[in-house]
Amino acid sequence: MSTFTRSSTSTSTSSTSDGKNGTMNGTTDGTLNATTTKANRRPRLSGMTWLVWRQHRTAFWTILAATALSVAWIVYQRGQLVDFLDGYGYPGKSLDEADGKLQQYNDAFSFVSTGLQAIPVLLGVFLGAPLIAGDLENGTAKLVAAQSMSRTRWLATKLALAGLVVVVSTGVMSAVFGWWLNPVKSEVTIMDWTSGAAFNTTGPVPVALTLFSVFCGVAIGAVLRRTLTAMVVTFGFTVALQLVWGYFLLSLGNVVTATTNKGVTGENMSPSLPHGAYEIDQSYVTGSGDLVGLNTCSGSQTDAARQVCLDKADVVGWAVQYLPMSQMNAMQWFGASILFAVTAGVVAFLFFWGRKRLV
Repeated sequence: MSTFTRSSTSTSTSSTSDGKNGTMNGTTDGTLNATTTKANRRPRLSGMTWLVWRQHRTAFWTILAATALSVAWIVYQRGQLVDFLDGYGYPGKSLDEADGKLQQYNDAFSFVSTGLQAIPVLLGVFLGAPLIAGDLENGTAKLVAAQSMSRTRWLATKLALAGLVVVVSTGVMSAVFGWWLNPVKSEVTIMDWTSGAAFNTTGPVPVALTLFSVFCGVAIGAVLRRTLTAMVVTFGFTVALQLVWGYFLLSLGNVVTATTNKGVTGENMSPSLPHGAYEIDQSYVTGSGDLVGLNTCSGSQTDAARQVCLDKADVVGWAVQYLPMSQMNAMQWFGASILFAVTAGVVAFLFFWGRKRLV
């Protein structure tokens, strides 16, 4: 009797214990599995993306950190500018009367615009040129080619990550700088909209210029296969690009001609231009609508002789050629679209070159 009782008790205790253990184990395993599944669902880099990011993480994080600090400083400067304009009474009161009170804001604009114009050169040299050249020089490209990962995917991942960082950083800087400049955008005393200081630092232009410079640096590095040499050549190329771009900048717009027909002597004979318009050239206009140079009849000795000469040439008024400020946005997108198209050609060359040469 006692033996049966002890056995039953022991069996019952064992069953109860097993049940508890089973419940505890089930609960513990379920919690761990749920936690593990939740952790695994967190987005994180892997494979080739992780490798490329880790390889260039110093450059990427430096660019993003510099962008964040610059944005914070510009936001502060914008607040200072708005407070000054409100206290000054702008736009009811012209800034031409501000004298030296506006100088510190002009200096701030000049400082930031100079830095923004240097970004395509800096990123082309220090990000674009070493991106592929470094791997070709130290043998990493051969190691990648020996793995199961294709060279095309390796190149695509490198270009995609570098392009993403460039687009994000320059896009944010362009938007914030344009936001800062917007309250005084039409004031020539602050910044001429046709200059590189304003045109190349707002809208889509800085993104397109920087992306083109970086990918051209990548192409130069892929061809030369030496990091230092590629950086030097890329520096020269990007500086030349800035000069050529500035030379053809005004040709992106459609020149507008304003004319008068009330003669060329006296006051207020020249046509009035819209606010912020950039004057390109002046000339005389004839009765038939032809434009003649201002040197027409310049050799006349007296005013009367000059008037006779002008009448003989059928000069009836002035003609002024200009670019209205309203074209700025269209000019920027037109120029950026050209740069994006050429950049696509550079990328196509890199993939064509990379199929056989990136080893």
